[in-house]
Amino acid sequence: MKFSLTFFLGSLLLFMVSCTSIPNQNKSNLNINLAIQTSNKNKELIIESLFESNIEFTISFDELGSYELPNNLIDSKMKYFCNSLLQDERILIESSVFKSNQTKNVLVVYSPKYVNYVKNLKEKYPNELFLSVDNSNYEDKVKEILNVISSLDKYSIVNKIDKSIKIEHEPRVRKDISKIYFITNYELGKTLVPTFRSYSLNIDLYSTSEIFYDASDLKKLADFEDSYIPVSNKYINKIGANNASNIKINIEKILIEDFLTIENVFQNNLFYENYELNTGNAKIKRNNCLKRDLYLWKVSTNNIISQT
Repeated sequence: MKFSLTFFLGSLLLFMVSCTSIPNQNKSNLNINLAIQTSNKNKELIIESLFESNIEFTISFDELGSYELPNNLIDSKMKYFCNSLLQDERILIESSVFKSNQTKNVLVVYSPKYVNYVKNLKEKYPNELFLSVDNSNYEDKVKEILNVISSLDKYSIVNKIDKSIKIEHEPRVRKDISKIYFITNYELGKTLVPTFRSYSLNIDLYSTSEIFYDASDLKKLADFEDSYIPVSNKYINKIGANNASNIKINIEKILIEDFLTIENVFQNNLFYENYELNTGNAKIKRNNCLKRDLYLWKVSTNNIISQT
């Protein structure tokens, strides 16, 4: 069910409702009391999630001194967590891609928007390859970095010697790159990833979920066939189940659900229960921040179909 609420700046809204959902919980006599300062977008997500939950709640918004929930849920460290979701994904990608015992190079392909993050990567991994691209120049830059232009030039020279001979030619791609880490948005990524894949099937491709935030649904992930993305099966299932205008909004809703689940555990002393968060397996403990246990999910047409 979709709830749309209008909020006014500085207003204080109070709700006390019996509703229906936080999974795997003892449903009797549970309630949570929330005091949150946040954006109108997040208020709607919170109220929608609460009405879908199986718990009584009281909530106040914009009360001075209450918890400030950032508007950017994906790239902000929410209450109880050690890192933001995006930071956890990047940590897993980096640990998987940049290994000390690797014999070949990693190629980091990024758009200018992410120059600050890439600057840190360059400092940590100065011996790797970095390629800045945008929508206007990516095709030529891909050919250049993979040495495809050189191969095509040689073919052209040979072909001119005797045009009567038909020569079958597939461009030779450099062999010293084993992995590519894409740091782009969806608009560029959906053309960039297939372009790289068309030249080589032997290079492993990686990205955070940020590359498909603006996709309308999971079926659009077919553009990223055989790429590795740090998400869990439950996470992908939840994204497929939610019905929003794009995947990013679905992810934000999922983060809110995790936040409310953890609040429920803390306020009702349910630490003995085995709670599974949407965004990664994490044991909820009293005195420790939560670390999401993500793993790499391989995008494939079959996997996408099974999740939709």
